[in-house]
Amino acid sequence: MIKVSCSKMYKQSNPKFFFILMLLIASQVFSQATTENAKSDTLIKESSEPKKETKKWYDHISVRGYAQVRYNQLLVTNPDLTNEQGDKSIGENNGFFLRRARIIFSGKLNDHVSFYFQPDFVNNLDPTRQHFVQLRDLYMDLGIDKKMQYRFRIGQSKVPFGFENMQSSQNRVTLDRADPTNSALSNERDLGAFFYWTPENVGELLSELQNGALKGSGNYGMFAFGVFNGQTGNYAEANNKRHLVTRFSYPVRIGSQIIEGGIQAYTGDYVVTKKSSKIDSPDEFKDERVGATFVLYPKPFGIQAEYNIGKGPAFSNADSTIKTRDLKGGYVQLIYALKVGKQRFNTYGKYQAYDGGKKHEQDARQYLVKETEVGVEWQPLKAFELTVAYSMMDRRTMDYSKMNHIMVGNLMRIQAQVNF
Repeated sequence: MIKVSCSKMYKQSNPKFFFILMLLIASQVFSQATTENAKSDTLIKESSEPKKETKKWYDHISVRGYAQVRYNQLLVTNPDLTNEQGDKSIGENNGFFLRRARIIFSGKLNDHVSFYFQPDFVNNLDPTRQHFVQLRDLYMDLGIDKKMQYRFRIGQSKVPFGFENMQSSQNRVTLDRADPTNSALSNERDLGAFFYWTPENVGELLSELQNGALKGSGNYGMFAFGVFNGQTGNYAEANNKRHLVTRFSYPVRIGSQIIEGGIQAYTGDYVVTKKSSKIDSPDEFKDERVGATFVLYPKPFGIQAEYNIGKGPAFSNADSTIKTRDLKGGYVQLIYALKVGKQRFNTYGKYQAYDGGKKHEQDARQYLVKETEVGVEWQPLKAFELTVAYSMMDRRTMDYSKMNHIMVGNLMRIQAQVNF
């Protein structure tokens, strides 16, 4: 039946119709076959080539940190030695002591935005309660250009004043910062907004100094300018007045040596919040300083020196009150770096002198400090450091309860540090 029908159709129809129909059918079959082959080739290509995934924001986060354990009860000649702003484990009835335990989360989220978050897990509220978590840094960097040569830093961070204040405690060779410059800012930090300018060539050199064994301070700009609360980090603002700060620091390579010079200054009004009830004085005082820095990086011999002068609140024993008084002081530190195989040794000697108040302490305690320290830092592995330091202290303080407190004596300290 089919053959007959087809024959009749062929005889009754125009042959051109069937020819055109066959061409259309062939074209459709060829088109479908080509499409299937293309799909097959695409699948083979996709299966043979790895997919390029776009990185998420959390893929840019890095995690690192360090911890320090000290023992300070060796060769102690005076159990009454104390250092409230520095090493709180110095003094009677102390033994092993966790100085720092920090984890740092940081990352560059895109070409213009990065962040930094650092809590510390071993802060001490008083001599009997230890190991409380406290915020150290939490800020964002907003870059005007992709290379972050011009950037704004907003949040709680280090205030750009001084060189040693900017140095990380993980990287610094001495166990504590010097009184003359560290008395400017308790914990070196405050809430504020800062502008940093670092030309590309200067940024590369600062990165080299920080990442190597040269004890650099990090990239806090060749030029910095900022505004901050003034009561220091983790303390509430007390007078609705901002402090202003500026800093210029320039590292330069001369032959095989690298030197860095800098100047810095800040000004504002500080409110003394730790004041004896019997003291009759205003709460707000002028708070301003100007300082200079010189660093010859240890290759292998190095020098680090800073000096600052200014005015600030300080206790006056003449009339048992707090006044705006002059302050001055500085330090000089000599370092000799030695590498034996993969092991590193940094031997150092440091002398500091300070005459002025410490606004963060009780009654803006007045200080007269003369201190010498010698020590050696040994790093057998990148993940571990051991420091032994011998300190000869002469600290004289005055506040309302202790008109003339003399602390003279020597002691040896040992610190073990793990880096991760």
